[in-house]
Amino acid sequence: MTAPRQRKGVRLADAADEQLAQEKDAKPCGEIRPDHTGGKLWNILSVTVGGIVAVCLGLLTSVYIATLHENDLWFSNIKEVEREISFRTECGLYYSYYKQMVQAASIHQGLHGLVYDNKTESVRTINILERMNVYQEVFLSILYRILPIQQYLEPVYFYIYTLFGLQAVYVIALYVTSWLLSGTWLSGLLAAFWYITNRVDTTRVEFTIPLRENWALPFFAVQIAAITYLLRTHLQPAHERWTLLAVFIATFFFSLTWQFNQFMMLIQALVLFILDCLDMLPTAKVTWLYIIQVSGLLLVCVLQFFNSMILGSLLISFNASVLIARTIQKNLKKGSLLSRLGKLLLHVLFVSCLTLLVNKLIKKILNLESDEHIFKFLKAKFGLGATRDFDANLYLCEEAFGLLPLNTFSRLSDTLLFYVYIFVLFPMTLTAAIVAFQNLRYSIGSTKVEKSTEKKENCTIALKPGTAYNLIHTVLFGCLALSTMRMKYLWTSHMCVFASFGLCSTEVWGLILKCVRLYTSQRISVIRYCLPVIMLLYISYKFWPGIMDELSELREFYDPDTVELMNWIKSNTPSTAVFAGSMQLLAGVKLCTGRILTNHPHYEDKNLRERTKQIYQIYAKRSPEDVYRILQSFGTDYVILEDSICYERRHSRGCRLRDLLDIANGHIMDGLGENEPDLKPSLYPRFCEEIKRNLPSYTVHFTRVFQNKTFHVYRLAKHK
Repeated sequence: MTAPRQRKGVRLADAADEQLAQEKDAKPCGEIRPDHTGGKLWNILSVTVGGIVAVCLGLLTSVYIATLHENDLWFSNIKEVEREISFRTECGLYYSYYKQMVQAASIHQGLHGLVYDNKTESVRTINILERMNVYQEVFLSILYRILPIQQYLEPVYFYIYTLFGLQAVYVIALYVTSWLLSGTWLSGLLAAFWYITNRVDTTRVEFTIPLRENWALPFFAVQIAAITYLLRTHLQPAHERWTLLAVFIATFFFSLTWQFNQFMMLIQALVLFILDCLDMLPTAKVTWLYIIQVSGLLLVCVLQFFNSMILGSLLISFNASVLIARTIQKNLKKGSLLSRLGKLLLHVLFVSCLTLLVNKLIKKILNLESDEHIFKFLKAKFGLGATRDFDANLYLCEEAFGLLPLNTFSRLSDTLLFYVYIFVLFPMTLTAAIVAFQNLRYSIGSTKVEKSTEKKENCTIALKPGTAYNLIHTVLFGCLALSTMRMKYLWTSHMCVFASFGLCSTEVWGLILKCVRLYTSQRISVIRYCLPVIMLLYISYKFWPGIMDELSELREFYDPDTVELMNWIKSNTPSTAVFAGSMQLLAGVKLCTGRILTNHPHYEDKNLRERTKQIYQIYAKRSPEDVYRILQSFGTDYVILEDSICYERRHSRGCRLRDLLDIANGHIMDGLGENEPDLKPSLYPRFCEEIKRNLPSYTVHFTRVFQNKTFHVYRLAKHK
């Protein structure tokens, strides 16, 4: 195929024509024609070697993270109670259900205990399988019971090794995605190296093992790899069907294992929506992906006993609205540039309004309020109004939900990852903008049909659908990470993929070399293979000694106060005792002692949020009678007070837990500083401080039964 010579400037069509010529000599899916025997053998050898390298890197990553975990805690040597305490906050809560299932008399009895649970929230029976995403713990416990490994492997090791094994899946998926985008497994090797050397910013699995995202993100990475393959041109029907199945399975497991799946997939749906509106993805495949998202989420909804929070998710409302709007507005991709821009604007407004309307209607019908705290948090975070809402402020004051710290970029720059990422992102964004403009300008129905069709085809080849998808994906998830630090792990891992792809990409280098008029195919080949090798050598030289030092550094778990507390609870309280305290500590109480809780860290329930706010009055300025009445209403037998909360210094004034409670109660905060004018002094001193003075007004309701440097446990009096 020939194209008119362009004397000045660079046309996307030039790069497109060369890629088209390369693809003409290849089968769909990138296979060499059978008559090219040498090329076919080389292709098979390359795929085999690349696959082996991927698996080896995945396994090495798992071993590396498992070794770091062992070296940090001396996990194999510490007592069982210390192992369980190491599963901090909500991690301990999730692991407790695995432990409960393993220790149950039978699988049926274990499942019954989860479906009719009366230990997680006192004076309430809740369905754990409906409320929480713990099917992975259920599956793993059943697997542990039926496999003949009990005498060789403790339950806790079976659990943590499974999570570390999923890291292998994660790395392999990142490797494959980069390989699919660039066409060389050298790109995948570089992506894996960057993932490992930037471990501080790409994963936190070694110290938050049971966290839901550590289960979910490997499946999310598999889904992205499958979508990247699905969006390849000239995909055979059979391959397309199998790939759609892979996308569905990965989407289902991702949705099943993380309660925040709907928000991540909403961003993914926005990626598809943007690209579909700009005519950069095949509409039929986009439709299938919308359907897969909704069907996967609805299947999870069924497994979670028709969890109303899933039915009321924005994702379902958005995807349904897009499909409805597309049916009504059938001529979106026809007309002149101004006509298409007008139709596009109306389409976006129509979809947005319909989404909000459908979502509002669903929530009204289901009387759904489980996720209202998230929207209150977002409203306050983005300056759409100040709030005194306790739940929203609790999130706002946590560092994990704040802006991404600037030192993150300095760490990512040490491995050159961030520099390469920006270097790749700029030309790809520019290319995408030009392709989008060309697609809107030369559309079906314009006067020069033949010319427009040819130009659209050229632009599509210049920016392949898979590349376009990963570009918008990394941009939107980058915005999410910049606004909320906890979500950076969704971005930084994909950053490794995108940067390594760009360094090995004929698309990127072809565009750059044409801009500086140095383009030759030989020069591109040299650059796309030599630069990654140089980068790999640099990373190995600079970071290998540090990795070796890290692996040789030995530490040990040490938290004697919490161990003493858990041992005292097990030895000195009845198994039916009800404990109140902070969410984080009570998760450990449930795991280590099996006692009944008043509240816990899984915050996606309105009644639980209100209950937690009431329990936390133990750190507010309330009378002993008020606190006693509140605790009694939840059937509390013992309350645990923590000095680290009562005298908190980790947060600044206004963000300490006691400050949030004072503001919510309308009281002036402690310490020097300004207060809002309508806040009033409290009539009572702070409960957690005053109770330690053993005044008669307190001892009549509360008796101290345990004390160490960190914790104070009080038994509630049983008044008639």
